[in-house]
Amino acid sequence: ETGMNTEVGNIATILDSTENAQTPLQKKLDGLGKILGTAALIICFIMFIIGTINGKEPMHMFLSAVSLAVAAIPEGLPAIATIVLAIGVQRMVTRHAIVKRLPCVETLGSTTVVCSDKTGTLTQNKMTVEKLYLNNEILDVENLGTISDDIKLLITASILCNDSKIGTEDGKLKVTGDPTETALIDLGLKFSLNKNEIEKSEIRIDELPFDSDRKLMSTVNKYNDGTYRIFTKGAVDELLKRCDRIFINGKVREIDENDVENILEANNSMAKNALRVLGMAYKDSDSEVNENLESSLIYIGMVGMIDPPRPEVKSAIDKCKTAGIKTVMITGDHKITAIAIAKALGILEDESEATTGPEVEKMTQEELEERVKHYSVYARVSPEHKVRIVKAWQKHGEIVAMTGDGVNDAPALKTADIGAAMGIVGTDVSKEAADIILTDDNFATIVAAVEEGRRIYDNILKAIQFLLSSNIGEIITLFFATLINWHEPLIPIHILWVNLITDSLPALALSFDPAEDNIMRRKPIPANIGIFTKGRIFRVGYQGLMIGVLTLLAYRIGIHEDPSNVVIGQTMAFAVLSLSQLVHVFNIRSKTQSIFKTGILSNMYLVYAVLISFVMMIGVLFIPFLQKIFKVVTLSPRDILIVIGLSFMPIIIVELFKLFKINALKNED
Repeated sequence: ETGMNTEVGNIATILDSTENAQTPLQKKLDGLGKILGTAALIICFIMFIIGTINGKEPMHMFLSAVSLAVAAIPEGLPAIATIVLAIGVQRMVTRHAIVKRLPCVETLGSTTVVCSDKTGTLTQNKMTVEKLYLNNEILDVENLGTISDDIKLLITASILCNDSKIGTEDGKLKVTGDPTETALIDLGLKFSLNKNEIEKSEIRIDELPFDSDRKLMSTVNKYNDGTYRIFTKGAVDELLKRCDRIFINGKVREIDENDVENILEANNSMAKNALRVLGMAYKDSDSEVNENLESSLIYIGMVGMIDPPRPEVKSAIDKCKTAGIKTVMITGDHKITAIAIAKALGILEDESEATTGPEVEKMTQEELEERVKHYSVYARVSPEHKVRIVKAWQKHGEIVAMTGDGVNDAPALKTADIGAAMGIVGTDVSKEAADIILTDDNFATIVAAVEEGRRIYDNILKAIQFLLSSNIGEIITLFFATLINWHEPLIPIHILWVNLITDSLPALALSFDPAEDNIMRRKPIPANIGIFTKGRIFRVGYQGLMIGVLTLLAYRIGIHEDPSNVVIGQTMAFAVLSLSQLVHVFNIRSKTQSIFKTGILSNMYLVYAVLISFVMMIGVLFIPFLQKIFKVVTLSPRDILIVIGLSFMPIIIVELFKLFKINALKNED
């Protein structure tokens, strides 16, 4: 076929038709914006009507209502969320992950399922041959010593039917190629069998490249005497179908059922020890033209190689379990090998949790959706099966991260909520389709990315809680004063200034908060859980009420001696509203832990931000020309002490709530 009718064209069609859905955070922030916008308009309208009815000037009430609307809506939140995500992306680079789209960092924090390739991601991608099988015997490579002619034939087959190259670098031999094939070349070099030297007398003149359907590779080599030898290597079960003879104890004879049984038993034995097993066969020919290249072969034996798990992966998978994230292994390897690796890493406990690509092929999508939660390992899987697996998990509302490196993996990477391409061995197509690129091809990097995503999500929620509780405090102050027909405790410029110094630097500095100790011991937050959980509504509500009451109290104290002199009351209310919010921001850093446990100095960016805002506020309160602009007066020492006392009350109140766990409601976020 040509163009879009080819397999590559089909991949391009799938990539083009897959839409980039909104991330959980984007959906939640959109919902939050609609709720706050509607609520602000309603409150401001009610406040305007009540104030006008109480005889206040309509234009003045209109300006107050508009300033209240500005206060009610955290207009800085989109910018703060973007900056927080950008900082997270920068931190991710130091943890070997390149993030291509900002919102993906947060999506990682919501991940519930990680579908990972095995080779190179869960394992080191450094294959080493450990076992050989021939003459009905499994041999340990380390104990071979001098090799016999039989072993030499097996090793020769493995290095001639091989696309790896041997070169030199800094005067030393260097093998380049696929890790499986380079392991076979290294085996030959271990016993002084150099591919470059052997190919001088056994020249490759033709080949059948490896194919994922055949699971075989064959080469045709010409000898100096004019004869030809075909070498074939590949999956043992596929290779046996093409063998009618066997090389055993230096002789060739017909292969029988007993031979096949011994071979399969040895294959299973090695696979159970997490070895990747390849079978070797050959046949001689008088002609280089051989239509049935991979038929009537002579079976030689097998090599068993291991790709050791990365040492850090097991602890990363354990961390995933604790964090409520399911790890799924997807590999093209034999089922038994996959199970052995998965058991060693703690991915599965029972063999019934493993299935194969052919079994997936037989299932309808509905059947796969029903069974997908039961499987932790998929072996002999083709890349096209990955899309089905991802969609099956997503059907259950899971947030799925998928790793891949090949062109055929691109649709699955695009379909997954988070596509993670391999930076070292990944193709350009897979990297283009992915959301993040792992520069070290390491599973532990995904877990680190999830942890970073959770930290960022937590910090965005902290900023939201801080902004909303502060804004509600302002709403309560103005709305209550209007409701009972008090003189305004705050004028519009006060509200706008408070928003400027509290909604900017302090809220942004929360993005630098370190992760809490239990961040990877919590379950993922479900994607359908909004920002307004019961716990967060309660905290925002009581903390906003606290700030509002303290501000109103400051105003009443200020006008107590002379009710007609409202400027003193407004100055005290203005000071308490702003300073109490700057103090309160330290409460926000943990829902349950005291600020004395989290450590005030553990986020120095927040300390600096509060100090800058504090200096700006002091300037307004004490510099004469600024006092005129903001219509405030210099307070007496007594009033200053009262302002300081009221401004620090949020620490005491919130600490008491944390101490008695009053915020530990049901369905707490």
